[in-house]
Amino acid sequence: MMSVIVLTLILFIGSYFAGLLGSLTGLGGGFVIIPLLTLVLHVDIHYAIGASLVSVIATSSGSAAAYVKEGITNIRLGMFLEIATTAGAMVGALIAVYIPTNFIAILFGIILIISAIMSLRKKAELINQEKNLLAEKLKLNSSFPTANGPVNYSVKNVGGGFFMMLFAGVISGLLGIGSGALKVLAMDTIMRIPFKVSTTTSNFMIGVTAAASAVVYFQRGYIDPGLSMPVAIGVLLGALSGSKILVHTNSSGWLRWVFAVVVTFLAVQMIYNGFIGKI
Repeated sequence: MMSVIVLTLILFIGSYFAGLLGSLTGLGGGFVIIPLLTLVLHVDIHYAIGASLVSVIATSSGSAAAYVKEGITNIRLGMFLEIATTAGAMVGALIAVYIPTNFIAILFGIILIISAIMSLRKKAELINQEKNLLAEKLKLNSSFPTANGPVNYSVKNVGGGFFMMLFAGVISGLLGIGSGALKVLAMDTIMRIPFKVSTTTSNFMIGVTAAASAVVYFQRGYIDPGLSMPVAIGVLLGALSGSKILVHTNSSGWLRWVFAVVVTFLAVQMIYNGFIGKI
C-alpha cells in the first residue's frame, strides 16, 4: 500500500508532463493519465476516464487562454465545431458503461497510436486561400499573427469537418482523452487550416467537449476527488508551460519524438492488457 502523499506526488508529476505534451501537440493530456492510472496504479478504467476528463478540462483552460490572447485560435470556428463535439461527447459518455472495459482499453490503444503518428507528421503551414460558400456565410475564415504580420486563411470542407468532429466527440466521451488527434486531423487535413491554428483551436475546444461528458461520469460517481485534484493541478501547470513554449518557438521536435515513443509504448501495453483481460 503506497501512502496518500506518494500517490498524490506520482499523479502530480505524471499529470504535469501530460499537460505539457498535450498543450504542445493539441492532443490533450489523457493519453498519459489513463495508462498511468490503469497500468501503473491499477485504477478501474472508468475512474481513470473520470480523472482524465478533469485533466482535459484543465489542459484546455490552461493553454487556451494564452493562445486566444496571442490571436492564434479561431474562436468562431471552435464554437461552431463544439456543437458537434459536445453532442458526440454526451453519446460517448452514455454508452461507455455498457461497453466491456477490455474493449475500451484496446480502442484507447489504437487512438494512442493515431496520436503518435499525428505528432510526427511534417507540419508545413499550407495557407488555403480557396473560398468556401458555407465558411463565408458562417464567417469562419480568419487570420493568425506571424513575424511578418497577419496571414489570412480560408476554411474548406466545413461539412466534412463538422461530421468528423461528431465522431471525435463520441471518442472523447467514451475514452476521456479529449480526442485532440481527431480534432487536429479534421481541421488540418479536411478543413485545410494552418497547423498552428488547428492545434490551438483544438486546445480551445477539448475542454468544452470533456465538460459535456464529465457531467455524465460525475453523476455515475466515476470522478474521484482524490484522483482528480492532483491530476487537475499538474495538468494545468504543464499546459501553461506548453503554451509558452509553443507561442515563442516553432521547434519542439525532440519533445514530439519523446511523446511518440512514450505514447506508442503505452498504446502497446493498453492493447495487450485489453486482449488478455487485465483491464
